[in-house]
Amino acid sequence: MKTRSAWIKSLLVVMAIVIMSAVGFGLGQQYFPAADAKETYPSLKLFSDVLEMVEKNYIDEITTQKLIENAIDGMVKGLDPHSSLLTPAELEELQIDTRGEFSGIGIQISMKDQFVTVIAPIDDTPAYRAGVKAGDRIIKVDDEAVKDLRQAVKMIRGPRGSTVTITVLRQSIEEPLEIEIVRDTIPIVSVRSAILQPGYGYVRITNFNDDTVDNLTKELSVVESGDSPLKGLILDLRDNPGGLLDQSVKVADLFLEDGVIVSMKGRMPQSEKAYNAKKQSQDRHYPMVVLINGGSASASEIVAGALKDQKRALILGTASFGKGSVQNVANLRDGYGLKLTIARYYTPSGDSIQAKGIEPDIVIEPVEAKVEMESSEHKKLRRFKEKDLENHLDAEEKPEDTPKEPDNDENEEQQVNGGGLSVEKLKADNQVSRALEILMGYNLLRHS
Repeated sequence: MKTRSAWIKSLLVVMAIVIMSAVGFGLGQQYFPAADAKETYPSLKLFSDVLEMVEKNYIDEITTQKLIENAIDGMVKGLDPHSSLLTPAELEELQIDTRGEFSGIGIQISMKDQFVTVIAPIDDTPAYRAGVKAGDRIIKVDDEAVKDLRQAVKMIRGPRGSTVTITVLRQSIEEPLEIEIVRDTIPIVSVRSAILQPGYGYVRITNFNDDTVDNLTKELSVVESGDSPLKGLILDLRDNPGGLLDQSVKVADLFLEDGVIVSMKGRMPQSEKAYNAKKQSQDRHYPMVVLINGGSASASEIVAGALKDQKRALILGTASFGKGSVQNVANLRDGYGLKLTIARYYTPSGDSIQAKGIEPDIVIEPVEAKVEMESSEHKKLRRFKEKDLENHLDAEEKPEDTPKEPDNDENEEQQVNGGGLSVEKLKADNQVSRALEILMGYNLLRHS
């Protein structure tokens, strides 16, 4: 009869084979060993030895399942900041983020220098109204120290109407700042529009979810059907953390008639794809200015890059985040999922977005940023980018052969957003007002 140690070791070998097979088939790729047996099995033996020692000698009792889960998660997270093992609850949350709604405070967060850091508060949500700012480092939630992103999300979300207190470090304040926030329902409303003045429209996309294209089409019909013909449009992608790839492609396609929107290149042939624009029933030839900043990531960078390279829009603001990698979510056994980076994005001109971002045609800092960056300390604590994340992927040179035919869409990581618009506040925004001036000046010169 086998000893417990032998059973564990046999189980680990079987699990390793099953896990690798599940990953390969989950990505639609044929499984092949990443290394030969001479390298793989001695490493698995080392792993089983450590597992057994921890189980027997660790100060607190811990289950084998938890240890293996932690080990897999550590393995995947060591690859890059966006790959991870998803527990059944996390996989469900990921699916919720692209449809419906949830209760929370309304922030987008990431890890930076071992701190859970706010990328941006979501428009018109409890966090936004309470004064949470981009760059805030969350160190406590309800007086409990925050250790990682997963824990922070779990602690911050909660029933509508309940109160949560977050403690943050902010670059402009010496002491930690406690912010009390009442949780509310955070709807997935991704598009808002306004008429800045007759003939000039404004549309803000705050994330890319299942309904973004449908909602954008509706909002465009509103600004396009005003009393005055539309002479120019401002598309605001600032602080848009991304979302679904297929939605970003369709958004760009609304304003393009042909040519490549975005292409992808990965290690496997199945990861090489290109998405091409198709002529739409509605002609949209009016001038456009797209607004971006350091919070514009992933799907929003795809749209900005496509419109820039196709000479369809002028890009204004500050450099985008630089998240130019593709994540595929594969379903594993027992309700688990694996989010794995499988490719890099490339703009129509073949430039990699990864760790570089989209550079605006016209650089204009927001007024508040200009004031904050006067001190050298504030310069050091500038908004972080993809290239600042631990284990980030480097950019690659232009691919030699860019695929030309579109293929099936892949899902990417997603977030949620929503909020109302005030024309008065928009006009007080120096980047919006500058974009409006450019559009008006263009039309004035064109008709003079």
